[in-house]
Amino acid sequence: MEKNSAFDTRVARGTSDGNGDRFFFTFAGPGQEMSLEAGSFLSPVTLAYETWGTLNAEKNNAVLVCHALSGDAHAAASPDSQESGPGWWDFMVGPGKAIDTDRYFVICSNIIGSCAGSTGPSSIKPGTDRPYAGAFPMITITDMVRAQRHLIDHLGIERLLSVIGGSVGGMQVLEWCARYPDRMVSAIPLASTTRHSAQAIAFNEVARQAIMADANWNLGNYYSKDTPDMGLAVARMIGHITYLSDEAMKVKFGRKLQNPTILSLEPGHDFQVESYLRHQGRKFVERFDANSFLYITRAADYFDLARDYGAGSLEKAVSRFKARLLIVSFTTDWLYPTYQSRELVRAMKQNLMDVSFSEITAKWGHDAFLLPGTGLDRLVAGFLAGVYHGR
Repeated sequence: MEKNSAFDTRVARGTSDGNGDRFFFTFAGPGQEMSLEAGSFLSPVTLAYETWGTLNAEKNNAVLVCHALSGDAHAAASPDSQESGPGWWDFMVGPGKAIDTDRYFVICSNIIGSCAGSTGPSSIKPGTDRPYAGAFPMITITDMVRAQRHLIDHLGIERLLSVIGGSVGGMQVLEWCARYPDRMVSAIPLASTTRHSAQAIAFNEVARQAIMADANWNLGNYYSKDTPDMGLAVARMIGHITYLSDEAMKVKFGRKLQNPTILSLEPGHDFQVESYLRHQGRKFVERFDANSFLYITRAADYFDLARDYGAGSLEKAVSRFKARLLIVSFTTDWLYPTYQSRELVRAMKQNLMDVSFSEITAKWGHDAFLLPGTGLDRLVAGFLAGVYHGR
């Protein structure tokens, strides 16, 4: 493992035995800057992360969970404390759950470029008293994974039992498989893709333009001023439409009006789906940063497994994989449709690789991997148990 000068601190969150605590790992200090794929450097680099369960003596029970675009390190609540609150994947991570913290040591880190504790555009730029803002260097999925690898090295883990993630987290899983094939036994990309379609890039660009068209964006230099809340809210609304399915919207909202007796442009007299989207936009502004949204969506757009590792050939790219894979898609996911997962499965089969595939029938669209009741938990639990006992 690569050695680097680093330090680790903990902020009280959850219990003191590693279950739900928030830690901050900092590396790439002066003279050891982290080189980025775009050609620039980042120093120092801090990752916020949380852990659950206990790393066994053999250090072979570690599972890395990779979060999606707007996620963070808090994948699950602490089982012993009410202080940490619910996590974004509570139904999957915890004692006796699919990713069983009584059996596995689970790690989830906030990606670089984000705004939930890890180094990103809102972090203070070294040598100044101001955030990076628009001066933050361009980052890629590769850079996110390379930073995670530094964390795994720091934790003394030579080989992960599994790397698991959905959506943009699934891209990180695939990057792990290609870049560090000897560092994991298995991998589970969920509702993800090997590269964005033109349609997915188009939706991201419209969302980015909503932010940059906000009068408060100021080329990203808004931290000491009014923030581009309206632009970020609209960007979230656009994204949220792609996360749901036509069936999910029909079931949740249909064409129901807030007030069916009055026809008006004013809020309160609109369709329920409109009110819901505005609500989602307002909630998002309270917890996320507009610049982080710009950087992370662009990183997702640039991701292309075949280009980066196979000179355009997906079959050649996945020939690097050594992990046993479980690939999962959802029937109503039109952001990353099942055909994209099947392309990955076919490429692995052509290389005679160990891969399992499941398309889950679920009406909730892309967000189905975040919701209970689809059977995903049973699928993942069985796969992980098989890997753990057969390692």
